[in-house]
Amino acid sequence: MPKQTDVTKIANCVAELMLYAEKKLSLNPDDGVYVRNLLLAELKVPEPAEAAVTYRPIQTVLDEITDYAVRKKLTTEQEKLLFETKIMGILTPMPSAVIKNFDDVAAESGVKAATKYLFDLSVANNYIRKVDIDKNIGWEVPTEKGSVKITINLAKPEKDPKAVLAASKAPQTNYPKCPLCVENVGWWGNLQKPARQTLRAVPLFLNDEKWWLQFSPYVYFDNHCICFSDEHRPMHLDVNSFKRMADFVDTFPHYFIGSNAPLPIVGGSILAHDHYQGGAKVLPEMKTAYLKKFRHPDFEGVTAGIADWYNSVVRIEGSDAEKVIALTNHVFETWKTYSDKTVDILAFTDETPHNTVTPVAQKTDDGNYRFDLILRNNRTDEKHPYGIFHPTEDMHNIKKEAIGIIEVMGLFILPGRLAKEAVEIRKYLTGETPLNFKELSDPGHPLFKHVGMIAQLANDNGLNLSEGEAGDVITDYINKTCIKILETTAVFKADQKGRKAFDRFMAKCGFEEE
Repeated sequence: MPKQTDVTKIANCVAELMLYAEKKLSLNPDDGVYVRNLLLAELKVPEPAEAAVTYRPIQTVLDEITDYAVRKKLTTEQEKLLFETKIMGILTPMPSAVIKNFDDVAAESGVKAATKYLFDLSVANNYIRKVDIDKNIGWEVPTEKGSVKITINLAKPEKDPKAVLAASKAPQTNYPKCPLCVENVGWWGNLQKPARQTLRAVPLFLNDEKWWLQFSPYVYFDNHCICFSDEHRPMHLDVNSFKRMADFVDTFPHYFIGSNAPLPIVGGSILAHDHYQGGAKVLPEMKTAYLKKFRHPDFEGVTAGIADWYNSVVRIEGSDAEKVIALTNHVFETWKTYSDKTVDILAFTDETPHNTVTPVAQKTDDGNYRFDLILRNNRTDEKHPYGIFHPTEDMHNIKKEAIGIIEVMGLFILPGRLAKEAVEIRKYLTGETPLNFKELSDPGHPLFKHVGMIAQLANDNGLNLSEGEAGDVITDYINKTCIKILETTAVFKADQKGRKAFDRFMAKCGFEEE
């Protein structure tokens, strides 16, 4: 029998959870006894606490509960997070209640208030784990094209593009089939798949299809949301994609929406399920001006042009959704089959396609529809096995993952390993650790991937820097590498040759320069 004091302590924790659920999770009082009994049963506590409880931070209470659960073998150390999610899932309103609340708030106060309700709920029930996300390290880099944002992600592991490709080809036999299926709602999870008892999504109808809206658990930017198909089907882009995106911004004009490209290397991490990403209009690419404007004789009243951004972006906007979508699709279809060997662009290798786009849609402040088509190409060759328009190996120490929608819009999510590695590199530059290139050149050395970076920084700055100076030069190196990645992923470079090639493509689409 566990000690009575221990049981009493946990009973008090349950009472605190109930108080939290009433204040933060809209727990219906009629469900109070039922929910409390579920918690007591899960924790093997015979009766509730009688004494009044204080209101402590929720993570403090959860840590106390999970530590107790490990001690009493209700879970294991490795599965503490799964157990914590299960507890919070019991406290979270049922999906139907969340959907009703969302609709009620939207009807009474508008869609912006409704999305705030869902976001706040996702934070309050720890689906969005601020305790982890707040550990991320972020800063902005002022550039001639706007401030590029950089985050060292300490909340999610890095993914290799080849691993992503392999995953996309693997047979889908497990349940849920992928992390984006609606069947994840309430999923109990395991060590391979995260628990999702706290996940809540609301249904949408986009272009007469059922879709769902949820928030990303990693919140890479303000109100980072995911819109996913009710049907488990591969990522795909066509005119219907653009119609759905227009429907989305009609429904949520305070959000943008975008899609990863549906091809490996230039696509996102989950190609097995059709989905979009969106959120607040805060990403740098969206704030850019026109570099050059064009008109199309067949689409009067629609403005088009090249955006002043690092990647190659065709911008199309106007008040008539049908015209904007039609021109957007025309540019997309033209690009899919477009080749220009002078700038290494080939649309196909045999039957394998290489050209696609990363599309981004928003409603402008004056109510126009705006589509930005970021032109992408995933061709590889012997010199560029990771992709001709992909970071080369000398940049992989900073970013090796596929450069998807978030990165090409100017927000870099860098691997968490960089935080620890930067500390060790700083020691070389201050002289705290003797620099031995023979040791560093051993593939087994933890800093082997950074040999080139360390050599350059040491040559340029010496080995007698202060802590602050060393940190600054490392940050500057990371900043310049991220900008270089954006320049590398541009299919039309920002030099004279690239600009002329971009103009040729615009002419191929039927555009005339203003």
